[in-house]
Amino acid sequence: MLDIVIVSYNCREALDACLRSLASAAPRRAHGIVVVDNHSADGTPDHIRSTHPAVRLLEAGGNVGFAAANNIGIRATRGELVLLLNPDTLVTPGAIDRLCDALESVPLAGVAGPRIVDAAGRAELSYGRMLTPLSELGQKMLVVGSDRGATWATRAVERMTRRAHRPDWVSGACLLIRRNVLEQAGLLDERFFMYTEDVDLCAAVRALGRHILFVPEAEIVHLRGRSGATAPAATRRAYRRSHVAFYEKHHPAWAKVLKLYLRLRGEWPVPAG
Repeated sequence: MLDIVIVSYNCREALDACLRSLASAAPRRAHGIVVVDNHSADGTPDHIRSTHPAVRLLEAGGNVGFAAANNIGIRATRGELVLLLNPDTLVTPGAIDRLCDALESVPLAGVAGPRIVDAAGRAELSYGRMLTPLSELGQKMLVVGSDRGATWATRAVERMTRRAHRPDWVSGACLLIRRNVLEQAGLLDERFFMYTEDVDLCAAVRALGRHILFVPEAEIVHLRGRSGATAPAATRRAYRRSHVAFYEKHHPAWAKVLKLYLRLRGEWPVPAG
């Protein structure tokens, strides 16, 4: 049994497209879909009830954040596999089955992530090494270069995402995990309101002696940014808080440097609002 958990917040149209893609490209195996809504003000809950009656809707009662909302969905399900899926993704035919098959073919694998592309088919660098200042710099150079259409970056990302391997983490935009491994890892760390929770979860999985798989033959479309586009300022504040929390947990000495850097930029402490 596979449980697909999607967290929504004021992204009704993107979520609707995601659920329709899941219906048209449904995995072969038995599965259920759970949407955990973080108190959307755009009519998402009513839309789900009326348009997607087969989808189980859970209302968080407030905007509890990405990690906490996913945990609500995880605790409400029982499948052996759990797929965390962003609402601004589109599932392509066979992608989820290929991802599940890849994970189950490697007994020590705990997590698997697909190749992720944008609406134009351009690859997203959706995996990486454990976050450190140096690895973040390298990742950012490739991501920004690719976003700006730099030939060297787009070619590098295209080449890198065609190869199956075992990175330190894969993106939480589409992350498949064994439930027993997820429970041993302690679910998602709720101190991360939004962002870096996927890197942290994969670190916990690797600490259990399990592997992280990048599976290029499974491909998902990510309409990146649409789930946070309704509140860009709040999204940026959440990113900064999670970024600092991640470094405080994994690299406490560097956390002090990060806070100083953000303070000089006027971004720490994170402005209220």
